[in-house]
Amino acid sequence: MTKASCSWSVLGGLCLTVAVAVGTAQAEDGSALNILKTMTEYVSKQGSLSVKYDSDVEVVSPSLQKIQFSASGEVSLSRPDKFRATRTGGYADVEIISDGSTVTVHDRDAKRFAQIAAAADFDKLVEKLRADSILEIPGADLLASNAFEALSSEVLESKVVGSGIVDGVLCDHLAFRNAETDWQIWIETGERPLPRKYVITSKTFVTAPQYSLRLRDWKAGDVGGKAFEFAPPSGSTRVEIATLRIDEIPANSHLGAQK
Repeated sequence: MTKASCSWSVLGGLCLTVAVAVGTAQAEDGSALNILKTMTEYVSKQGSLSVKYDSDVEVVSPSLQKIQFSASGEVSLSRPDKFRATRTGGYADVEIISDGSTVTVHDRDAKRFAQIAAAADFDKLVEKLRADSILEIPGADLLASNAFEALSSEVLESKVVGSGIVDGVLCDHLAFRNAETDWQIWIETGERPLPRKYVITSKTFVTAPQYSLRLRDWKAGDVGGKAFEFAPPSGSTRVEIATLRIDEIPANSHLGAQK
């Protein structure tokens, strides 16, 4: 943010103050990585956990209008290889379940499901889903056992922006820069350094669309074995996973056509 971005002179002073404050925070490069590492180590040590989330993904129309699509869901994880992730939005209602031997992708709207063999652990399961079906588990990068290495490996610049409140929780606000993305994360302060908000901004488009994830209702402890069971609902059809294209963005949307 710069003074030139504010249209009123009164706001100009405020913008300048914010710019100076953020610039000062850049000196705390090592602190941001240390806080990030503490968070990833804490999360990876939780053998079983569950968390609810709300996500927003932005797309840009041909007329350069930003449109945002929202979804909510829950992720339950029992390391090393069991998980259940749900995502419900305006255009998709899906769940992904691993019982340790089989991964099921269930399109609840279309009453279709696909199954593939599981992998050795959660990290490899995430990679397998990305490769086989272009499916993402919300927050997977934050839950992985190697999260710090994955998140920090391409970081060019990092800083502690300051403090922030997310859903009433005091957090450390961190900002990072990669070659193609800028990303921010808000991590709960105190004895439970949990990620509370995660924002990724693309730098490959002039319009800079964003993906945002808010994480709430963190719970540690036994999730329960039945959470990872799947029984095909009556009337559902089994299909090949390659035929499933489940997205938060409607495939037939014509965002630039409406006026």
